[in-house]
Amino acid sequence: MGTKSVRIDESLYERIAAHKRDDETFSEAIERLIGGYSLLDFAGGYTQAEAERHRELLKKSRRPVSR
Repeated sequence: MGTKSVRIDESLYERIAAHKRDDETFSEAIERLIGGYSLLDFAGGYTQAEAERHRELLKKSRRPVSR
């Protein structure tokens, strides 16, 4: 997989850094923070198993950040 350089404001960089976990790269942190879903993915509802998976992902994403 290739890489790209992007410009972001310093304030956004600091926000991402504040949520980045020690064991992940910035790319991994951004992927975790934005997730792979859009609101349209939820338009038709979802199964109980999908709902539970989302709950677990939310719990993981709310873990305190260690520095």
